[in-house]
Amino acid sequence: MTTETEIPRDDGLDNSLALLREGYVFIRNRCRQLQTDIFQTRLLAQNVICMTGPEAAELFYDEERFVRKGAAPKRVQKTLLGQNGVQGLDGARHRHRKQMFMKLMSPERLQVIVDLTKKQWRETSKKWMQRDQVVLFDEVQEMLCKIACEWAGVSIIDQEVKNRANDLGKMVDAFGAMGPRHWQGRSARVRSEQWAGQIIEHVRKGEMDPPEDAAAYAMAWYREPNGRLLDTQIAAVELLNILRPIVAIATYITFGAHALHEHPECMDKLQSGKGDVRPFVQEVRRYYPFTPFVGARVRREFAWKQYPFKRGTLVLLDVYGTHHDPRLWDRPDEFRPDRFHHWAGGLFDFIPQGGGDRDYGHRCAGEWLTLKVMEASLDFLANQIMYHVPVQDLSISLSRIPTLPASRLIISNVRQRNN
Repeated sequence: MTTETEIPRDDGLDNSLALLREGYVFIRNRCRQLQTDIFQTRLLAQNVICMTGPEAAELFYDEERFVRKGAAPKRVQKTLLGQNGVQGLDGARHRHRKQMFMKLMSPERLQVIVDLTKKQWRETSKKWMQRDQVVLFDEVQEMLCKIACEWAGVSIIDQEVKNRANDLGKMVDAFGAMGPRHWQGRSARVRSEQWAGQIIEHVRKGEMDPPEDAAAYAMAWYREPNGRLLDTQIAAVELLNILRPIVAIATYITFGAHALHEHPECMDKLQSGKGDVRPFVQEVRRYYPFTPFVGARVRREFAWKQYPFKRGTLVLLDVYGTHHDPRLWDRPDEFRPDRFHHWAGGLFDFIPQGGGDRDYGHRCAGEWLTLKVMEASLDFLANQIMYHVPVQDLSISLSRIPTLPASRLIISNVRQRNN
């Protein structure tokens, strides 16, 4: 008989306020204090197990042991994720719906979004040349909204782009927020679902005719395993699960621009042709704080390394801490794209958009799309335009979830580079 060992416990009746204070490093701090890769604590009045590292990630993505249904708090469903979307499904229903998303990520469709991205950068940067300065994050968010809609087969007029981009951005910004940011995210979710629902109805009535390989068509006509069309509200949630993550790439691109400014040697390599943009992009995804952690619930009682996991317990996997673990990454708190030149990592040590199998598991279906859009965007910033980064507050708070450079990265004197 195997003897179970109590999971190390974090002191305190409820550590929700500590999570708000510490943000991205909440789990890492306690793992270091307790000298463990797993501990239990209380958050939002419930017992929670927190884990870090690749072994924990491999366990976390075992669908025989964990489910996503009921893992996301209602406040996150009401802002970031929506209700009844693919992220909260398990088993056969999840695999069936996930395949709908995967079909949208064909090489041909990925090339379409790369071409749209390059086109929008050319057109938008010309407008920047007529202005004294621009806030890069805000501009890129709008640009990506336009790209996402066109790629997804969603008709949108130029005058509507800013409001739609703001709403999609507010849904992301509400993750981990309390107070005004949370309520703004909830309002943005309501508006966005109403808008996306109207698009679904227009497609079904023949009033909008997106390409058959576009997301708007796929969501409108997707049938569940029982043969039924998705309820309009759920189809709207899934359409937003395409548009919102593409708009959220603005955060990664802003971090990439931050890295080019802070590490001019990276800019020099990209401009000289001696540097490959892919390792640079991967290091941006590893180094900068984007996803702090992800959650799931225990499907059934089991023991791992003699630690007991009780059915229904919420488990959080530390994404940020895993990406800054010195046992996995040499000098993890330094920005070093070269580490990815000959990287041969597995499915569970580099998890910016989830771990495990991309086709059938809970790894993000749009990970390759994210890479392609980042590569095209950061290559453009390095090689197609020149700009000045004026004095500003470029600090990045790890206590704010999600976070950005404080100034959202202002650039000025934009001009075309003569290659």
